[in-house]
Amino acid sequence: MRRRTLPAATALAVLFSSVALVATGGGTAAADSSTAVSLKSAGDMVVDGVHQRVFISDPTAGQVVVTDYAGKLVGTVGSLPGVRGLELSPDSGTLYAAVAGAAAVVAIDTATATEARRFSTGTAGPRYVALTGGKLWFSYGSGGGGNLGSLDPTGTDPAVALGQNTGRLFYEAPILDASAGAPGTLVAGAVGQSPASLAVYDVSSGTATQTAYAFDPGNTGGGNLADLAVTPDGKDVITASGAPYYQAVYKLSDLSSDGKYVTNTYPNAVDIAPNGDVAAGTSSWYDPDVHVFKQGVSTPVKQYDFPNTGTSSGADTLAARGLAWAPDESKLFAVSLNNSDSYSLRIFDAPTKAATTLTATAPATATRAKPLTLTGSLTSSAPFPAGTTVSVTRTDDESPSGKALGTATVAADGSYSFTDTPPAGGKVTYTVTYAGDADHAPATASHSLTVTKSATTLTLNNNLKVYGYNSAVTFTAHLGTTYKNRTVEIWADPYGSDKPNTLVKKGTVDANGNLTASVRLTRDTKISAKFTGDTRYAAKTTTNTVYTKVAISTSLSGAYKTATAWNAKYYYFHQSKDPILNTTMTMYPGRKYQFQIQQYYSGAWHTTAAEYFALDRYGKDSVQLDDTPPTGVRFRIRSSYIDTASGDNVNATTYGGWTYFTFTR
Repeated sequence: MRRRTLPAATALAVLFSSVALVATGGGTAAADSSTAVSLKSAGDMVVDGVHQRVFISDPTAGQVVVTDYAGKLVGTVGSLPGVRGLELSPDSGTLYAAVAGAAAVVAIDTATATEARRFSTGTAGPRYVALTGGKLWFSYGSGGGGNLGSLDPTGTDPAVALGQNTGRLFYEAPILDASAGAPGTLVAGAVGQSPASLAVYDVSSGTATQTAYAFDPGNTGGGNLADLAVTPDGKDVITASGAPYYQAVYKLSDLSSDGKYVTNTYPNAVDIAPNGDVAAGTSSWYDPDVHVFKQGVSTPVKQYDFPNTGTSSGADTLAARGLAWAPDESKLFAVSLNNSDSYSLRIFDAPTKAATTLTATAPATATRAKPLTLTGSLTSSAPFPAGTTVSVTRTDDESPSGKALGTATVAADGSYSFTDTPPAGGKVTYTVTYAGDADHAPATASHSLTVTKSATTLTLNNNLKVYGYNSAVTFTAHLGTTYKNRTVEIWADPYGSDKPNTLVKKGTVDANGNLTASVRLTRDTKISAKFTGDTRYAAKTTTNTVYTKVAISTSLSGAYKTATAWNAKYYYFHQSKDPILNTTMTMYPGRKYQFQIQQYYSGAWHTTAAEYFALDRYGKDSVQLDDTPPTGVRFRIRSSYIDTASGDNVNATTYGGWTYFTFTR
């Protein structure tokens, strides 16, 4: 408990005077899209198909940014200085991140997007990571000392082993990759080096044995390696170097040339889908940035040219290592940046298929149990075979999971129509789906309309009432006429961001339409009654606010006696004794209390001091009044919580009781 000193000369001084169309093409969820991401740099990117999340390392900011498949931020894992290389575990449960600035490999829980474990690598600062041969391999070093290390991420002892490179050292920590198609094989490539150099290692024994090495593989004279990826069959490694202007393919057996994927100037990224399709990236201001290839075909089936979101003459460019496939190959993700170093995550749907556009149109409103007609069109740059159909599903209050209604045949001009009679009121959504085929991307279009529901009544008592701290208060919700649903929920949402909105009671109302619940009040609270609606009556929510006082206790110490005087209990102090007011109050972070002293004169009490003091973490504080106060004068003192002025607004203003005192010689 703190003790403050407040001069009595100050404290005891005499007072001075409808509805929108949603149409999509090229995917089952949304068309190609882009969203800004908060990055200072981009080091690596990995896609988790189980949780449908994208992980992007940011070495400059020392963090891993996590988004969903739509690019919406899910979370950020911080305190990762210099984080760069990323590797996903086979079960997608853990993401391993090389954190050079912390000399550690950090395991991130992909489900929660939080750090789960940190493996120290001793004196090594890891930059890239790869899983193979039952171990997690990492690269580290610089200035001619690029090397390899390993650890066991599954055991209680990670068994870190450094200096594993058995061949020629790399100048810098090399890029690493491995493939389930070549178990126990690790591939490394020198970053930014010209000419490029590659090495292959057998790590099946737990230690690295170099089995192939190439300085300037293919004798291209190129270099500035930015990325590499091992093919799913474990046969080849594909590289992306600033030159030559294609993604070169080399055999793992001896690093001899095994083909190429022709792109354009300054290749800087490559990623391979599980079926072998290749996404190749280039840093190209005036040419396509992303190039998609079928496995083994050297010319692209589709290319993407980024728009210009900056102020330069050239368009946005692809970040190095900025490509990653969704494991089911339904999406391709790319990280781009403009000349102002603003980053975007670009999402390409069905990147190896011809784009498809599907539309759906219906009336904005309709009458329940009356027929309506849904119309639309299906179009693509590639023709559709005769007899192509689209599927129609209706989602409403009676079929919340959707009900398949059948199919509509697409005419030669791409049009279709479908008639349905909606059975339920409220929002009704028709979803039209084209499944896609070998040459066309799938597509979905939805149209929502409103079928009017009846309104019911829902009331709740005790609005705006004030209660004492820790009071148990009974709330009654009353529900009017409905169709089938007679369930009501009562929720309590205490003030303050640390207390969630909580379901207090959910149940069927009684024969009178009532449901009651008791709530223990410690803060101002919003009490809500909720009716979720049914197929004929609309949902309804009623919210009331009740206020709750704080608990306050005070004591005055140092008096030589107490006695009843002027119809109150007074504490008597010698003029030489300093009174101490001790205060205990319901605690909340940053909370202060109002310390107030009044003096009696001219027939009334007058405030001589009013000041706010902070409570300690236990909700306690003391104030000592020193100096030489006047004798024979009546004083009173109290501690109070004042809504907002006391540092927060989670309780109602609560005035403590007055304590009376006087001084004698």
